[in-house]
Amino acid sequence: MTRRDVIVVTGGGTSGHVLPALAIMDRWVARGHDRSAVHYVGTSGGIEQRLLPASGYEHTLLEVVGLQRSLSRRNVAFVPKLVRATWRARALLRRLRPAVVVNVGGYASMPATFAARLMRVPIVVVSFDRRPGLASKFAARLATATAAAFEGSRLPRARHTGAPIRPEIIGIDRGRDRPAARRELGLPEDRFVVTVFGGSLGAKALNEAVAELVERCSGRRDLAIHHVVGDRWLADAPPAQSDPAGIMYRVIGYEDRMPLLYAASDLMVTRAGASTIAEIAATGTPAILVPWPGAAENHQVDNARTLSDVGAAILVEEHDLSADRLLTEIDRLAGDAGARADLARAAAAAGQIHRGDSLIDLIDEVAGR
Repeated sequence: MTRRDVIVVTGGGTSGHVLPALAIMDRWVARGHDRSAVHYVGTSGGIEQRLLPASGYEHTLLEVVGLQRSLSRRNVAFVPKLVRATWRARALLRRLRPAVVVNVGGYASMPATFAARLMRVPIVVVSFDRRPGLASKFAARLATATAAAFEGSRLPRARHTGAPIRPEIIGIDRGRDRPAARRELGLPEDRFVVTVFGGSLGAKALNEAVAELVERCSGRRDLAIHHVVGDRWLADAPPAQSDPAGIMYRVIGYEDRMPLLYAASDLMVTRAGASTIAEIAATGTPAILVPWPGAAENHQVDNARTLSDVGAAILVEEHDLSADRLLTEIDRLAGDAGARADLARAAAAAGQIHRGDSLIDLIDEVAGR
């Protein structure tokens, strides 16, 4: 296998990094490259332990931890673990001889990125957030090129490419696929379906607001809620309900059938991670976005505004989140098909860049240098 054939994609920790990495790898293979020549490098402490084996891609998981912004004993281990992981990554790159290393962000991306720099392997940094994180800012200084999900990026050598979206997400037609998706998920055709998703780790504030909403709407025969609470919050979630005379409430810790949910849902209530924003736009799904206020520099608000500012989503900041607010928005949209259609059209227009091939074109270009 020649150097020109091999690509390494690195990042991880949460699904917000791992799923875009999988999207890049899938679309790289769809371009006609050999699947066996794709290698993922992540962290042994992240959700990639769960997601990568099922993908079939070769992968290496390194022991690396993030640098805490506050004083923490974990920071004592940061440098030694980073150094060891970088030397392991360097040995891996020597064996694989990749044409390019693609950095999808997060602390898990740094060992392979440092190793690539040491070995003069071209680097492409993929920046999802409108306001990039520290790892992306630093890695972009080492990169041959930066692929920016949003216009106006100030990162060096940036090109506006959109975000990486999985082929199965791009292929969704919500009108065509809705009946089959609802059958597969066991969701009824005759109810207004709301999916609540707080990311791979779940979101306590969202979960609490939805729990109160479910209690207050227990007699609603027109409403179905599919709630992804996060594995760590599953024990605290309200019990599932399926009484035909009342609300249908489905609760699950982690959901790996997101393409079906985009097709089946009338409305999504989500955090505003960059990957989620891109997928909502790419699929034209009406959404209420509740940014996580603990995100670095509150960047999820900026992500959400890429849609809310163009009428493509409803922004509700966490300090305004309540069961009352959710119920008001759900009832308004459930009763106004035109308003839902307006959100869907605006989201789909914003998602056009994400459905395209500009990102894969850039990686192919750098790999061929």
